Amino acid sequence: MIPVSYWLIQSMGVSQDLAIKIAFGTSLLVILPTAISGSWRHNKEKAVRWKPALVLGSCALGGALVGATLAAHLPGEVLEKGFGGFILAVALWMGLGMLPKFKKEVAEPRENLGLAAACGFPIGMVTGLTGLGGGVLIVSVLVLALNFPMHVAVGTSVASIILASVGGIVGYIVNGLGVPGLLPHSIGYINLPIWLCLAATSMPMAQLGARAAHALPARPLRYIFVAFLVYAGLEMIGAFSWVQSL
Repeated sequence: MIPVSYWLIQSMGVSQDLAIKIAFGTSLLVILPTAISGSWRHNKEKAVRWKPALVLGSCALGGALVGATLAAHLPGEVLEKGFGGFILAVALWMGLGMLPKFKKEVAEPRENLGLAAACGFPIGMVTGLTGLGGGVLIVSVLVLALNFPMHVAVGTSVASIILASVGGIVGYIVNGLGVPGLLPHSIGYINLPIWLCLAATSMPMAQLGARAAHALPARPLRYIFVAFLVYAGLEMIGAFSWVQSL
């Protein structure tokens, strides 16, 4: 969603610096109702561990507010490349976690609330800095550090994202107020028409996505997740454009 909306906003004549921040802020506002919708479906599938979700999400809220404030003062090119590099790093982490020598010997999931809280704030900062709900990191932490099954990790991460996105939304609104060159009908770095178009389609699709996640075996779902991260990361750092220019 972020790369597509970023390119769309740039095509409207908005500078790179503003476009990436609008894409981040608007994405987080789309994520909020989508996460609520997805959490409802995952909860029906009994795939949400609410204690770690609330602890991690609450800490992520504060981190997201700080991260959004930092992002508002960074150049757009730094944010774009950093976003792509971050996604590739998470893909590598998840990919290594699928190898036998990186697997945990303990099969049972652990509800370590202290670790969840410790991870929450830095994950929230990444949320604010990248416009992501933090799901890519939360899923990774739950799977690799707490041994959550993939389906439960996905459901719990969606619930955590509700709180994490709120902190980022507030940060992008407050830091974008009065900035010149924004698109019409914007509140800070959040553009309402773009948000409405994305939210209207993403909320029902979140229901379908949750159903599809529970219909797939855990390992193929994990492969799909990593493949998506690799593609999005390469696209944002401009790897495909570089290859085409050769």
